[in-house]
Amino acid sequence: MNPLAFAPLLLVVLLGLRSLRITQQGNSVLVERLGTFSRTLTPGINVVVPFLEKEVSRQSLKERVLDVPPQPCITKDNVAISVDAVIYWQLVDHFKSYYAVLSMETALVNLVLTQIRSEVGLMDLDQTFSARQAINDRLLQELDAATDPWGIKVTRVELRELLPSPGVTAAMEKQMTAERRKRATILDSEGEQEAAINVARGRAEALVLEKEAESRAVVISAEATAQQQKLLAEARGQAATTLAEVLEKHPTAAEALRLLLAKDWMTMGEQLAQAKAGSVLMVDPQSPASLLAALKDLQQAS
Repeated sequence: MNPLAFAPLLLVVLLGLRSLRITQQGNSVLVERLGTFSRTLTPGINVVVPFLEKEVSRQSLKERVLDVPPQPCITKDNVAISVDAVIYWQLVDHFKSYYAVLSMETALVNLVLTQIRSEVGLMDLDQTFSARQAINDRLLQELDAATDPWGIKVTRVELRELLPSPGVTAAMEKQMTAERRKRATILDSEGEQEAAINVARGRAEALVLEKEAESRAVVISAEATAQQQKLLAEARGQAATTLAEVLEKHPTAAEALRLLLAKDWMTMGEQLAQAKAGSVLMVDPQSPASLLAALKDLQQAS
């Protein structure tokens, strides 16, 4: 068999293999037909007509990171600082990015540098450090709007470093040192003042508590004395009532009471012998109660 007979078949197979294009997931491929945009290949196996169509651009649709080199900028108060940033972006329209701009990443870097200079120039040096997040947000809005015609979506902007010149850095360090010393002095004086106030407040509270305790003790003592007198009066009244009831129920008890009084008379005589000169005992022999009271007065006098 002549080998040349298989030549057309082999050519067809080679052309068929050359016409196959495999597009991976997350990628985009642009195809032109005779120099004119034809279509965008979808992920999977695609067929391209040999010699008539060709692949002109293959790009990833995943999010990318663009490192922006340090850029000298001038703040609103004429201070030179160096700023660098990181841009996170994603290709959303492959057709626009390929046909609208010649070098997409170079154009994006130049646009970012221009926007950073513009934003830093609107702020003082102190504001650039304190409002970094605000700068990031404004840069994100402006870059997203500016890159929309290019088919690019800027998802995040982060300023990494804001570095002043060495002279400015030294002056800032001196200022920060002086500020810390000032704050330390203020805090020390406030602490001493607070301590003195606490000591004075403690002494005043101690005096108040002491006076309250003394007042409470006087009240308690008076209440105890009043209660004691009340109990003694109740006991005397009850004793007199009991004695009257006994004398009323038992007439012979009066004779026993007299015998007891006679015994007390004898004791009283001994006390009179030892009493001070001029002591006089005035009693009613018919009144046992008056006799007992007189004896108690005599004992107290002796």
